[in-house]
Amino acid sequence: MKNSRRDFLTKAGATAALSAMPLINYGSEYVNAIDTTSKLSAPKDLKITDVKCGYIRGGHSLFVKIYSNQDIVGHGEGVDATPGTYHLVKIFGDRLKGKSPLNVNRLFEDLRRRGFFEGAQAGMYIAVLTAIETALWDLAGKALGLPVYQLLGGKFRDKIRVYMDTALYQNRLPTPADFAASAKEAVDMGFTAVKFDLDQANDPNKYDHYNWTASPAEVQRMYDQMAAAREAVGPNIDLCADMHGKYDTTSGERVAKVLEPLNMMWLEEPIPAENVEAYKKITESTSTPICAGENHYLAHGFRPLLEAGAVDAIMPDLQKAGGLGEGQRIANLANLYYVPFAPHMVASYLGAMASCHVCASVPNFMILEWQIYFHKDPKFKEIVSYDGPMVENGFITLSEKPGIGVEINEEGMRKYADKNVPFFK
Repeated sequence: MKNSRRDFLTKAGATAALSAMPLINYGSEYVNAIDTTSKLSAPKDLKITDVKCGYIRGGHSLFVKIYSNQDIVGHGEGVDATPGTYHLVKIFGDRLKGKSPLNVNRLFEDLRRRGFFEGAQAGMYIAVLTAIETALWDLAGKALGLPVYQLLGGKFRDKIRVYMDTALYQNRLPTPADFAASAKEAVDMGFTAVKFDLDQANDPNKYDHYNWTASPAEVQRMYDQMAAAREAVGPNIDLCADMHGKYDTTSGERVAKVLEPLNMMWLEEPIPAENVEAYKKITESTSTPICAGENHYLAHGFRPLLEAGAVDAIMPDLQKAGGLGEGQRIANLANLYYVPFAPHMVASYLGAMASCHVCASVPNFMILEWQIYFHKDPKFKEIVSYDGPMVENGFITLSEKPGIGVEINEEGMRKYADKNVPFFK
């Protein structure tokens, strides 16, 4: 059709040139309009043709591509609960082939329901489903020419505030002076919120490596470190601390209490994820806000926390909790309880921007996690393709490109790929 139209218009334009120059211009513009108009088939004809994946970080970061019959490719990411899941990705791919990627929620529910007896309540099954679901949103956005936040119902904000996770890991035995310097560095980089890890397996003051009760000296060490950070940055910077679920309820209560004078943004996961009643006990014992959710899956996993009033803020990991649509459902559920939504994020910039689309789409967004490795490790710039700066003055600018706005760079990722797993095959 395009060629026949071009021939017709070209001939018509040549004939008209003998008598009327404006007709040439009109014909040329019409030809250009045809050439620049999308020639993709109707959305109803869009079909999934294949699903491929690659892994980095020892399999703890999964990257998925979903291919279509219109050469549109969707990109997604899953983290943490992903080692050894290559064949699960392929199983999901087989279940998706031939279906329209535009029915994102339906495909998510089809895969989830089919896995009721395969582990579709949490863990690896949901982490892989998360990567798949994210790639479906990316593909759908590209097919329809819309950013993902628009598909999720629009946006409340254009920029997403992030806090800097300093990665000042306790296994290196950092001092209070190290905490102060790291906090100051983050603020000098433009961040208005900073997070530190407090759990320290090799703390010389620990009495027993299997008992989760913190000794008085451990509690004092935690306070001294956070107090140094507070003194370094002043009262107007948000500080939060992570205990990685490594302690018991008694220790959680003691640490939360001793940190109260420091006006913390939150104390994160002082105990493991499973016991809602224990979380509620800690939360009710202190004015330090308690945050959890990194190790909860699906909206089902957050319902008990919210119904019990067990936490002050929730932090689902949108690269393993179920995906972007499920992340929005979790946020909206929390909003019914007036609980802020502050997603955990240990992914690449693809995962960060995917999370931003959800954060933009809900009213109760508080803050998103950001990692120092984006600034220190060149790998995280090489493995993705994106426009503009990643972050400026503690905010990520929401992408307006169709889909997520960040894509996997296979060639950049190849040298970091897990050598024991097929790479996008």
